[in-house]
Amino acid sequence: MRTVPGPTDRIVVVGAGLAGLSAALRLRGAGRDVTVVERLPGPGGRAGRIARDGYVLDTGPSVFTAPELVADALAAVGEKLEERLTLLPLATTYRAQFADGSALDVPADPDAFAAEVERLCGPAEAAALRRYLAELASLYRLQLSTFIDRNLDSPLDLLRPELLALARQGGFGRLSRHVGRRFADDRLRRLFSFQALYAGVSPFRAVAAYAVIAQLDIGAGVWHPAGGISAVPAALAAAAADAGVVFRYGTAVQRLDVARGRVGGVVLDDGERLPADAVVVTADRADALVPGLPTRRRPVYSPSCVALQLGVRAELPDHAHHTISFGAAWDGVFRELTRDGRIMSDPSLLVSMPSVTDRSLAPDSGDGPPGQVLSVVAPAPNLDPRSGGNPSIDWERLTPRYRDEILGVLERRGWTGLPDAVEVEHLDTPLSWAAQGMAAGTPFALAHTFGQTGPFRPRTLPRRGPGNVVLAGSSVQPGVGVPMVLVSGRLAAERITGTVRT
Repeated sequence: MRTVPGPTDRIVVVGAGLAGLSAALRLRGAGRDVTVVERLPGPGGRAGRIARDGYVLDTGPSVFTAPELVADALAAVGEKLEERLTLLPLATTYRAQFADGSALDVPADPDAFAAEVERLCGPAEAAALRRYLAELASLYRLQLSTFIDRNLDSPLDLLRPELLALARQGGFGRLSRHVGRRFADDRLRRLFSFQALYAGVSPFRAVAAYAVIAQLDIGAGVWHPAGGISAVPAALAAAAADAGVVFRYGTAVQRLDVARGRVGGVVLDDGERLPADAVVVTADRADALVPGLPTRRRPVYSPSCVALQLGVRAELPDHAHHTISFGAAWDGVFRELTRDGRIMSDPSLLVSMPSVTDRSLAPDSGDGPPGQVLSVVAPAPNLDPRSGGNPSIDWERLTPRYRDEILGVLERRGWTGLPDAVEVEHLDTPLSWAAQGMAAGTPFALAHTFGQTGPFRPRTLPRRGPGNVVLAGSSVQPGVGVPMVLVSGRLAAERITGTVRT
């Protein structure tokens, strides 16, 4: 593994999102002097937070998995997760709601899950489920050591026995076929393949190796951090500050001060210069800040989304913490998103209602019904026509109407009375994601196509550009999602410290 040459005593981390915080904790734990510079007024990056009128809205990720990665980051500075963060395990990982009116709860307990599948789909599918859950766990173990939890400098780094084992398990076929061979019931096929969108590709184009995304939630479980997912970066930042990491919030980076192939300092927007022996950059468009950084000739970006966060005064009984509400359409929806650049004609939605689990997120009932918090994620085309996106959609004009359409769909699918109950709301579209600095107007970064996966994805230590600049975040190895960016921060730190694992 290549590492940063020369002295690495003083580190500046650009960005206090999950990747930057993960890197900062490990660098501080390895004895470096670390300063984190963040343009926003607090930590979190994409894992943002809005508190208004008694409601707390998470404006970023809504599903939290793999808490062991947070524990590992905190352990780098001698901290314990349970002393910094309260995690509530969800007994029901998801509720899957189908267009035919049927529904399937996904309990965290595998025996209960098998019983639910047998109830809805029959004993043969329940037996298939048990086999597939075991297969997912095996696939994940193979990929964790081969693709995910290590820095890759070359495709040759993959020449290990695990790669052959992954090929034998069909990991390089198409995900849709991989799942289709395991289940006869189309509802289960959808349940175990929709996660490909998290990786930015259609299940009809994704390689079967991405089946392991289902292992992180359906297989291994989902938690809710008390106070919302934004409590995770808040806990990481507090632990880092207590360990001696210096945070500069509300401060933008103007440029990197480069001489003789190395960065010697980070120049802030007010002209102040922070000396640095190495810099960790977590920006989505790192090439805009780092001179000489290689750029992909034809990058392929993930689809974007419209994310509607709501604080509502309504009963909304019998809803799960997370619901996947499937439309009737399937392959046509993915074609609209990834090839045609069109908004979904029959949307599938991820609807999260964290106030079911955590009443601190919404006001008590008082004289009327209790407050509830909802997060609604509707996949949408990005802004890059080379990636099947559509820059000509007039989001400023379309947004009010599309917001009403989403509420109408929710009303028809069981969230009754929602349109008239809204008290607080926040909405993001591809246009607002782009305004926040996200390439192609998508919060899901580079898609995980074959040519942008593993050693073909941008490295944490680029081969060109200043030799002491390291990258972290969604657009570099290992990839997109809360678990992956936490790993990315660790991989970035190891480019500076060398591999240090406890």
